[in-house]
This record gives sequence, structure tokens and C-alpha cells, in this order.
Amino acid sequence: MQSRPAEPQDAAAIATTIALAFRDDPVWGPALEAADGGTGHLESFWRFFVDGAVPHGFVRLVNEPDGEVATVAVWLPPGVPELIETQETALDALMERTLTPERFEAYQRLWERFEETHPHEPPHRYLSLLATHPAHRGRGIGQALLAETLARSDEQGIPAYLESTNPANDHRYRRAGFRPVGGFRSVIDGAAVTTMWRDVPPAPVSRPSR
Repeated sequence: MQSRPAEPQDAAAIATTIALAFRDDPVWGPALEAADGGTGHLESFWRFFVDGAVPHGFVRLVNEPDGEVATVAVWLPPGVPELIETQETALDALMERTLTPERFEAYQRLWERFEETHPHEPPHRYLSLLATHPAHRGRGIGQALLAETLARSDEQGIPAYLESTNPANDHRYRRAGFRPVGGFRSVIDGAAVTTMWRDVPPAPVSRPSR
């Protein structure tokens, strides 16, 4: 597996992979369900978060030869919001047009729960999204990309935080060194969201040579 930093021209392909990966997510699937049942808005929705993160230089991906994004890790550095104000306004407008009034209200309340739970101290890197294209699942590339990006954080002594919206993935995050620290329930169907934290592992103790 060979990863590289994401560039602005990758944003559309990244959004496609995220939309496919999260289409049936226990939390995001119901939360983003359009009034007409369509899914055409999903790439536009996730594109906001890609565009918000790429300029900070912490998004890494693995490409296929045809340009398809096989897996992507969307990280944000300490203290950086996922979206700037103009992006938030445009995103809300998209979802208000797409969802029923009741679903839009639930969508807003869901974001409030994410924001209320997200820690502010100590400074940390935030794994906003980790997504593998459905056509490339089962190869271990998502886990490998996660390990690679965490190693970069460890080198700089920075802990990490994420929200797991699918219990089926929790053991993968545990394997990478994360531990559950809390959580909440989604608004529509009560699906579990687990908040997870990863401290920087202690440096290995070198033994004196004889």
C-alpha cells in the first residue's frame, strides 16, 4: 500500500468514496436520507468536509491505477474546525432542501450532539472520516492507512480522537490503540456513536548495549 497526501483535485473522487462507504452507515444512512429516497446529494454533502480538510494537509489516500480512491483518512490538526462558517451555511442550505422538515431538525440535533461531546483539551488530531470504497473492502488497506497516519501523529507526540458511528468498526479502532471514552445516541433511530481517544504510546525503552 502506498499512500499520498490529498490534493484539491482529488476532492471529487474522495467524496465519491466516502459517500459509498457511509451510505449504509447505522448513523449517517438514516440521518442523510432524502425526502424522495434518493442518494444524489450524498457526494455533495461529504464534499464539504473534504474541501474543509484538504487545505490543512492532513488528508491521505490510496489511489487505484484508474484514479479511484480506494481508501482515505480525513484528519484535522488540533483546534481546526471541520468547516468554516460559509461552508456550514451552504451545507445547511443543501440539507434543508433535501430532507423533510422533521428529518432536518433531527439532523441539526445530531450535529449538536457531536459538537457537545467533542473534547477541546488536550490538543489532538481529529479523525473526521476513515472510508474505504466498497469495491476494495477486505484488503486491510483502511487499517493500514490508519496505522500509517497514527504513526505520523506519534512522531509529533499528538494524541488522537474519533467518533465511531458503526459498532462493527470499534474493534478495528481498539486494535489501533483507541479506547472508548463516552458516546451518545443518534436522533432518528438511537444508533450508538462511540467516542474514542488514543494517547501517544510511550517511547520504547532502549536497553544499554553490553
